[in-house]
Amino acid sequence: MERKNLNIGLFGFGCVGLGLYEVLEQTPSLNARIKRICVKSRDKQRPLPQEAFTFNASELLEDEEINTIVELIDDSDAAFAIVRQAMQKGKAVVTANKKMIAEHFEELIALQVEYGVPLLYEAACCASIPIIRNLEEYYDTDLLESVGGIVNGSTNYILTKTALENKSYPEALQEAQALGYAESNPALDVGGFDAKFKLLILIAHAFGLVVRPEQIFNLGIDNLGELELAYAREKGYKIKLIAHAERNADGRIAALVVPKFVREEEKLYSVDEVYNGIQTKSRLSDVQFFVGKGAGAYPTASAVISDISALSYGYKYEYKKLNKEDQLIPVEEIFLKVFLRHDLAYGFEFKRYFDDISESYVNQDSGYIIGTISLANLQEIRSREHAETSVVLFEVLKESLVEDGSW
Repeated sequence: MERKNLNIGLFGFGCVGLGLYEVLEQTPSLNARIKRICVKSRDKQRPLPQEAFTFNASELLEDEEINTIVELIDDSDAAFAIVRQAMQKGKAVVTANKKMIAEHFEELIALQVEYGVPLLYEAACCASIPIIRNLEEYYDTDLLESVGGIVNGSTNYILTKTALENKSYPEALQEAQALGYAESNPALDVGGFDAKFKLLILIAHAFGLVVRPEQIFNLGIDNLGELELAYAREKGYKIKLIAHAERNADGRIAALVVPKFVREEEKLYSVDEVYNGIQTKSRLSDVQFFVGKGAGAYPTASAVISDISALSYGYKYEYKKLNKEDQLIPVEEIFLKVFLRHDLAYGFEFKRYFDDISESYVNQDSGYIIGTISLANLQEIRSREHAETSVVLFEVLKESLVEDGSW
């Protein structure tokens, strides 16, 4: 198949945008060139001549010679406006903005159908790991049972430092920020929201189910304390932030993002630093494992370039799995075995939320409860104001999902 020439309008010129520009300049065989770059700041020093840039989005969106828009900005609302206008103008789009996709998924799919243009976003999920295209093309939804793993490189770096160097959570976060792996305001990452947006995208391509962000429960690592970190060290566990979706026997989906104790024999145990690890489980091929860098300019740029290359051959997502009967399992039907740390003042009160308690402990400052709890009750505890809690998952109880699940 002959490759199509792509004239690109690029929005954003940070580390990823610069990496993309350099690779395209050095790889003429891709048949893609950046014609113009739209940026926000007029004062920032950039390594290209001033005439390569514009501050007016319309100069890219109205240019009939530009047939492809690559969107690499942080603002999800502005990104959606750009992507929507580009598609309405008949331009193909590549984006890495997982928050924008998660918040507007149904509308973005409708725009692709209405205007007959592709939207590709491999870089939005796991940077260098080509998981979306594998889910879209390789796995049949009737055979795929679960997908998930470590999808956020920033939190994995922080958790690696707490596990391997015995750093406290604040120390590890500060180091991640100094190295550029975490933002000065890291709430999206450490709160588990970034992982939730990525999981939402994975669910659509794995199971054909489009859900809204508020339908997926997420707990981050921002409340991790020394009690649960010490417990993990004592038992030989590592704590990892896990995004996971699994389908039960009647076709319904359970999905959540939570910190989890990972044992040494589990595949995700050895996924450290800024690496991501994705595990799929299907009826025929059983467990398969993907690993690669999940943060950084070049890993993300590699996924953007992969999408650009695919566009040049006319590739688009077909969403063949959409409109299935799959539904999310109600939170009342999902039961978890968890470690819950609490303030001393709330320990007795929180015990009533548990169906079963196997261990409890208190010291002079705080305590913990290990036991079985419904996701609905865990949400209730989380909503309690003034109660300092931290939750780490042991497992999702298999009777609430599928036999031999991969949690």
